[in-house]
Formats: sequence, structure tokens, C-alpha cells
Amino acid sequence: MIPVQSLALTVAGLAVLTPTVLHGAASPQARTEPPAVRQDGPVGAADLLARVRDCAPVSQGLYRSDQGAAATVPVCGTDEVVFWKADMDIDCDGQPGVRCNAAADPYFSASTAFAQSDGRPLNSETLPYVVVPVPSALWDYRAHGVRGGSVVAVVYGDRVRYAVVGDTGPAGVIGEASYAAAEALGLSGEDATADASAAWRVAVDAGLVDVVDEQEGTVTAGADLALLTGGSPHDVLTVWLAALESVLADASVPDLDGLVDALVAGDGSGELDLSSVDWDPEAETEFLEGILGNLYLLTVGEAGPAGPPVPLPALAASVIVPDDMPEPTDDVLREVSDAMMRLDDRFRLLEPSGLVEYQPVDEALLAEGDEEPAPPQDDTDVTRYGVVRLTPLGLYGLRARLLEAGFDAPAVGDLTDKGADALLDRTPAFPPAAAHAETERWLARREPLDAARELLAAARGTDENAPLRRLQCQQALALVGVSAEPALREVLDDAELGGLARVWLTEHGATDVPPPSETMIFWLTVDTVAAQLAAEGNSEELQALVEGLARQHSGFFATAWRVDHPATADVLEAMGRLHPDKAVAKAARKAAFKARSQRGN
Repeated sequence: MIPVQSLALTVAGLAVLTPTVLHGAASPQARTEPPAVRQDGPVGAADLLARVRDCAPVSQGLYRSDQGAAATVPVCGTDEVVFWKADMDIDCDGQPGVRCNAAADPYFSASTAFAQSDGRPLNSETLPYVVVPVPSALWDYRAHGVRGGSVVAVVYGDRVRYAVVGDTGPAGVIGEASYAAAEALGLSGEDATADASAAWRVAVDAGLVDVVDEQEGTVTAGADLALLTGGSPHDVLTVWLAALESVLADASVPDLDGLVDALVAGDGSGELDLSSVDWDPEAETEFLEGILGNLYLLTVGEAGPAGPPVPLPALAASVIVPDDMPEPTDDVLREVSDAMMRLDDRFRLLEPSGLVEYQPVDEALLAEGDEEPAPPQDDTDVTRYGVVRLTPLGLYGLRARLLEAGFDAPAVGDLTDKGADALLDRTPAFPPAAAHAETERWLARREPLDAARELLAAARGTDENAPLRRLQCQQALALVGVSAEPALREVLDDAELGGLARVWLTEHGATDVPPPSETMIFWLTVDTVAAQLAAEGNSEELQALVEGLARQHSGFFATAWRVDHPATADVLEAMGRLHPDKAVAKAARKAAFKARSQRGN
């Protein structure tokens, strides 16, 4: 095997799919010429990856992608295939050739586990083959119908190439293929140089390598290189974050060919006119940052990184379509389509960093010039337009970047060891599913009755955030269940919590709940509307609530302005703003004026 250190052809994010039912011979056939490598056909990368999106492990543990690396790669299986996703080291073993020989590879072996029909070893330079780990307690490929010569689909990005099982490797390591397999994937020549160049930039930017003399081409190990093998997990994550910044910077740069063309077409000064390549560096960075921020919020909105992948059109629309636009116009839809194609390029670059899992846009949709796109086989399959999701590592990385930039970046689990005041104050910033999950985790760490009492105590207050705290408290108490009843009965006479307690007890079937006074009813109404204003602003739901209140209580405003609540005037002003009936709106504004006069402001 040619190790990473001596040949920069290691590929992150490469998937290998091997059928469990054999077809044809049990060993690779003898070849004197390179086999005809099957190119992308009707079955593309997106189609194959969609079939193996979920992993049902068939291995009894995890493999390493390289000797000394952490074990992170399972072998997964279905009734039809086994598959894994790992990097790809080059196995040069077999018949010696121009590129694969003892001089080029210090670990070179002139034999392979499986032979040609003439008994000679395979030829890594001409036969695309994949290496499987030798049978062990971890996994025995033979138990799943895999043999020498089994057909393998190798997927890298949007490329699919076919190979055979041709050699075996170490028992605990997975992720090798022949030189010919790498060539078939386009990982030689210009692509290999570009990939190696990108990896080199990341290594330099992340402090893994220091350039001693650029002219002489001499380098030395960077100060942070030792952290990858000898540092703490936090040290390793810090190095990865530095590498991520380098990758994100690259992802904001337009295609290099476009820059070269712009220079050639310039005025001969050698200076680049950015307008000629339709590229605004600040706008491009802002676009990518906005996309990643929305992807983060959509991910935590699913209460964790295991949520469904996000369709690329929806993600593009989240930063293009205005919030107050009921139906996108044709021009806006064209912007969304253009943004989707830009994101396809960006996420292809970002996936090898470990930030995201990405299924690219189906190549059949990428018609050039005046070509018509191929008709979809299934026009309901949104995955053909690309889907993306953050990995757990990506979730960590984006959250770290958001926090460093001064943004609020909620994550489920943050508040489990905090008090009820922190839970009620901070969960409104969480997406609904994440807020629910965070509250459940918080409650799981406490006795139900103690938790209910702590929540009620934290819900008190006359500050501007108090109504929203009480709303959050009510939602949290719904998760506690009947165990909270004694705590609710203890606050029946509380001016701020008595109305909330009566609502909760009635909803849970209590029949001896004392009726609330008119003062308590109106106070609770003002408190509820104030909480909804803080949570949702001028939403359609709040407008419906306002209309219902005015309709059910003809003398509502004549009484409401007298309510001794800090938010009374603000609530009445909002009702005047939201109610569609001009007469009702005017009555609400007059009541708001009286409320402010009563409080002296």
C-alpha cells in the first residue's frame, strides 16, 4: 500500500458498495489491457447513495481508516449489498509496473490475495479493484457472499465507477483501492493535483505544516501537528476548526477557470476586475454564512443532528424568499434555482471536511446551454435536487463559529444542569422541537414535584420577560404530568400564578378548582397575550386570538385598561394594531392610552 505520507491520493468521503450475491467468476479475470471502466450511466451517485443512506451495521465493531487513526467506520448491510464509507488509500500491490513498484512504494508487495485466471497477481495499474479487510471477529466478508471478483460500485462525490474485490488488507483497517480505481475516479492528473493542493493549503492554514523556504520547497512539522496524535479531544477539535475556516474560505471563491479567463481578457495590467466574473467576495461569504446558519437552525430544530436531510431548494429558499412573501414570484424562483446550483458546488467542496453529509444534485438535471434536462424518473423525489445535513462534527463546528461571532446558538443539552430560571429564559430562543427536547432532558434530571415547584418559582416576576417565562412554565408543566398537582395547588392564591394553576388543574381533570375572579381572568388574559407577542410578534395566530377576545367580551376594553399588569398598555396597543375592524381597533387604542395614563407613563 502507498501510505498517505508518500502519495496524496487519500480521498475523504468515498463510499464502496459490494453486492452480496455473486455474478460470474469467483476471482478476477486475467487482463492484458486495462478493463473498460464503466462510467456514470442511468444509475448515478445520488441513486446509489439514496439506497444506502441508513446504516444497519453487519460488522461487530468499527474499522480504522488508517493505522493509528480512531476506529470510526462500520460495515453496513442490506439484503442486497454491504457498504462502507471511508477514505481511500492506494493499494499498489500485485504485478510491478511504472507507477506501482518497490521503488515507488516502500510497502510494495508483488502478490495479491486474489489472482488472475492464469495464476498471476492482479495489476493495480490496470485493474480497478477494492481491498477488503482479512476475515476476523470484526467482520468476515465471506459470510456476506463477498468473494474475490465480486462487483463493487465506488462512489466519490457525484462519480460512480465499478471495480472488483481484488485484495485483502489489515484486519482492523478499511479503505483501500488500486491505482487504476483511483484513476477511474479522476483522482490522478489534474484532479489529483488539485485535491493535493487543497489538502496542502488546509494543512498550512491549520498549523500542521510550516513552510521553511517556499522557493526551495522545504517544510517542517507545524506546532499543531502533534496535537492530532498526542493532544486531548478538545485539541483535535481546535485543529479541525482551524482547518474548517480554510475550507470555508476556499468554498467562497469562484471557479479558478473563471478568474484566469478574466485576467486573460483584461486590459493587460494583470489586475483582476471582480465585476467581470460576477463575484462579490463579501456577498459570497455572507451568502454561505447565511446558508450555514439556517442549516444549523434547521438541524437543532429537529432536536439533534439525527433529523432528516434538508432539500437543497428549501435551504436556498430560506435565504432568498422574503418571510412576508406568500408565494414566490418567477424572478424569485429563478434566484432560488441559481442559488441551489451555487450551493451544489459549495457542498461538494465542504463534504470532505466532515462538516456535512451531502447527496449532490442529480447530473441528469444539469443540462448545459440550450439542452433540455432529462425527464425525471420520479418527479416527487426531492433528493434528485440535492439534500444535505450537518454531521455531529459539523453541528459542533458551526455552533462554535456562531458563539465566537457573538450569536445565540442553542443546542439541546445546554441547560440540563442549570436552574429553572435559565430554562425558562433561554428555551424561547430554541426551535420548538429543540425546546421540547431540552425541557424533557431538564425534567429527567429532577424529581417531578421538585421540578414543578422550581419552575413555578422561576415563573414569577414583573419584568418584561416574565409573561414569556410563565408561558414556558406552563408548557414545561404539561410534560411533568399529574405529579405536579400539589405544587399547582400551593399557588392557587398567587396573583401571578393562580390563573395558570387553575388552567392546569382543570385540564388535568380536577373538579374542586375554585373559580377565578374577574380580576384574575383579565390579568391572565393580558399576561397570555403579552407572552404571545414576545414569542411570535404579530402572527396570524395572535391576530385570531385578539379577534376572539374582542368578539367574546363586548366590554373587554372598558375593563382591560384597569388591569394591574406591567404589559397592559402594550397589549392593548397591539390589539389595536392587529384587529381588522376599525371601530374595535380604535377602542383598543383608546384603552391603551387610559392604561398608560393610569400608570403615569
